[in-house]
Amino acid sequence: TAPSVTQQQTQSPRQYSSTQLQMAGPAQVDLTGKVAFIAGVADSSGYGWAIARSLASAGATIIVGTWPPVLKIFQNGLKRGSFDDDSALPDGGKMVIEKVYPLDAVFDTTDDVPDEIKNNKRYAGLDGYTIEEVAKAVEADYGKIDILVHSLANGPEVTKPLLETSRKGYLAASSASAYSAVSLLQKFGPIMNEGGNMLSLTYIASEAVIPGYGGGMSSAKAQLESDTRVLAFEAGRKWKLRVNTISAGPLKSRAASAIGKEPGQKTFIEYAIDYSNANAPLAQDLYNDDVGNSAMFLCSPLARTVTGVTLYVDNGLHAMGMALDSESMSDRNA
Repeated sequence: TAPSVTQQQTQSPRQYSSTQLQMAGPAQVDLTGKVAFIAGVADSSGYGWAIARSLASAGATIIVGTWPPVLKIFQNGLKRGSFDDDSALPDGGKMVIEKVYPLDAVFDTTDDVPDEIKNNKRYAGLDGYTIEEVAKAVEADYGKIDILVHSLANGPEVTKPLLETSRKGYLAASSASAYSAVSLLQKFGPIMNEGGNMLSLTYIASEAVIPGYGGGMSSAKAQLESDTRVLAFEAGRKWKLRVNTISAGPLKSRAASAIGKEPGQKTFIEYAIDYSNANAPLAQDLYNDDVGNSAMFLCSPLARTVTGVTLYVDNGLHAMGMALDSESMSDRNA
C-alpha cells in the first residue's frame, strides 16, 4: 500500500507558503487507477516493455501503441502467450496490456499519410494510426490518462556517418525520434490529468561522439533532450504536466541489434555493451528493468517536483572522460 502523506500548508511571516510532507512507512509507489500509454512497444526485449511492466507492478492500467507493420505479429505473440514469462510481476501476477493501438508516430493527422502508405500491404486493413487519431481513440476508451511514454526512434541511415547522411535521412531521423515526442504531447496533453508525466528515452550520443550511431540519430537525441526542457516549461504551465527523459545505457534489444554488423564482427550494440562494462564506474550489466524502475519513479507522485530532467541510467558511463581500456592506458592497467 502507498504511504500516507500529510500535506500541511503553512504561511510564513513573509507570506511564502511551504509544504511539509510526513511519510508513514516506506516510500512505495501506488499507481492504481492511473492509465499509462506507452508508444513504441512491439516486443518484450526493449525499454518500453520494461517501463510498462514496472508501471503495471505499481497498479497502473497499461495500453500501448505499436508500429502498424509489426502490429499483427505483436498481437499474435500476446495471444499465444509468447511474452508470458516476460510479463511476470513481483507479486506473482502478470502484466496485462489492456489494449494495443496501431500507431505510426511520423504521421500527425490523416492528411499527412501519403498514398504509398495507405496502399502498402503492411498497413492493409488498418486505419486510425496517426497520432491525432490514436489520442482521440484513447480518449474515447479511457477518458483521461496519467502517464505518456515515448519509447520509439528510427533512423533509416543510422549506419552511415553524419558526413554521408542525406538530408532526407537526417530529417527522417528527427521526425521519427524527436518531433514525434512533441506531437505526442501536443495531442495527448489535453487528455492528461494534472500532475501527469511524459517520459521519453534518449542516449549519450546526444552529447558525446558515439561512432556507429549515425544517420542524424545523435542530432535527433540532442533535439529530444532540448525539447524535454522546453516542453517541461510549456506543458507545466499549460496543463500542470511534468516532462522528463531517461538517458539509458546500451541494451541488446531487438531494435538496437538491428544497427549495422560487419561480417565476422560484433554488432554496434555488442561493442557498446562491452565498452560500458569495461569503462563505467559501475562495472555491471544493465537490464531493461533498471530503466523500468527509474521510469516508475519519474512517473509517480514521488517525483512530483521533478521535471525537465535528463536522468542517466547507464551505470555512470556518462561521467567518464577517459576510456580505461584504451591502449594508451595499458601500462596503467597492467
